[in-house]
Amino acid sequence: MSARFCLVGAVDPANPSSLTNAELAEWAREGVVELWGNRSDMPEVLKEAYLVVLSSYREGLPKVLLEAAPCGRAVITTEVQGCRDAIVSGDTGILVPVRDAEALARAIGELIKDPIRCQAMGIAGRALAEREFDIRQVVAAHLRIYQELIDKS
Repeated sequence: MSARFCLVGAVDPANPSSLTNAELAEWAREGVVELWGNRSDMPEVLKEAYLVVLSSYREGLPKVLLEAAPCGRAVITTEVQGCRDAIVSGDTGILVPVRDAEALARAIGELIKDPIRCQAMGIAGRALAEREFDIRQVVAAHLRIYQELIDKS
């Protein structure tokens, strides 16, 4: 089993729990990860991906997970609000406990070793995106919320 690990994005210097550029540079020198930096062409990035991993300690609704689903990519992410709302655990991806590197590594290994399951999760993720995250449905939901607020005022 072989895999490439590509990190897309940048460190957050305002976040004290963020990795540092020096730590990432060391990982890159060791060959642990490829640093792709900030990218504006996420469809191309996701086209290259076998699966998408977001190990977050806290999150809103992560855009990368919303982008991974319609691209048919399985997802591994942490059991935090926002992340868990973007997938169906066991169906479109795998949820792992926060700060549990061993569980994260096991989940990555499971999907790397099982391409059929990984592909099935990607297909299910695409269906979830079409069903739940279609822009027309999102806009309609926002309009309903706004109307409820207007009606209450």
